[in-house]
Amino acid sequence: MDAALTDDKFLDGRLNILQPRDGYRAGVDPVLLAAAVPAKAGEHVLELGCGAGVASLCLLSRVNGLLGTGIEIQTIYADLACRNAERADLPLDVVTADLRELPQKVREKSFHHVMMNPPYFDRAASTPAQDDGRDIALGGATEMADWIGVAARRLRPQGSLTLIQRIERLPEIIGLVEARFGSIVIRPIVAREGRAAGLFLLQARKAGRAAFHLSLPLIMHEGPRHERDGDDYTPEIREILRNGGALQMKAG
Repeated sequence: MDAALTDDKFLDGRLNILQPRDGYRAGVDPVLLAAAVPAKAGEHVLELGCGAGVASLCLLSRVNGLLGTGIEIQTIYADLACRNAERADLPLDVVTADLRELPQKVREKSFHHVMMNPPYFDRAASTPAQDDGRDIALGGATEMADWIGVAARRLRPQGSLTLIQRIERLPEIIGLVEARFGSIVIRPIVAREGRAAGLFLLQARKAGRAAFHLSLPLIMHEGPRHERDGDDYTPEIREILRNGGALQMKAG
């Protein structure tokens, strides 16, 4: 294996993912994102900004008979996503493209679900990372409005949008989503019970009519503090990270 890459296990070894040793590296967030998508066999899912393919491949491994398309602007990550899909023998079609300039073969399709993990930081208000790949992944130039707009255009009626993002950007994202979607559900993500949320998951439906729902927080770790070696994930999180379980967005 190329010394510039690592071979990382996800879903308790069900997936082995090649990632750059230096640069952007996927962790828990894309696994949570994949777990929240309400996909069923026979449907087609589009991931905007798929990176090395972790979220799409986690979802495809959970739902048999699902088709996936991933859009990735960085060639190195798109190539890794292709390799990772081949290694896992999962049906992920990776397209190297700017999401603002999708090729015809993608624009002519409508999808049952769109999922995305947009860059967490507004580049105009943050410091660039030294590694170019990591910088684009964490604070790319594409505006959040473009991410939401592309998702809306590519979804069929009643199709779902699922995204994960930093809590600081919640007001901005709700404003953008409300203009194009309905049936919005927010699930805050907290490290431990009693802590403030650092991230949130959002799900919405194109042409959805259900009332806004704010779920109980998704708690990552047991106890008020880390007190022992090994993981201390809550049972819900352990089921997602180890067994590829689904994540319920409407909680409480």
